Amino acid sequence: MRSTFHDLEKTIRRRRTADPSQSYVAKLTARGRGKIAQKVGEEAVETVIAAMASDREGVVGESADLIFHLMVLLADLDIPLDAVLDELDRREGVSGIAEKAARPKD
Repeated sequence: MRSTFHDLEKTIRRRRTADPSQSYVAKLTARGRGKIAQKVGEEAVETVIAAMASDREGVVGESADLIFHLMVLLADLDIPLDAVLDELDRREGVSGIAEKAARPKD
């Protein structure tokens, strides 16, 4: 799994500086972080809608779109995918309830 995600991360990072007329990633990047974040939100909502409709195929497609756009956002913030994967590894074996309780209070 890490290989697929790392390959996608490399492609996204390479295409961020491409010609926006030739690359969706470059076009989205040129529109700014707000637009990238908006796309992440849109894809998340579309994933939820497909899930609520029990549309398994739709969830698969929308999940791929969501992950893609999230990775574009991570690249825009210069957050390496490994930082997210390391955080998931850190949480492995920790109860979700315990992990949430250990978070700093606002």
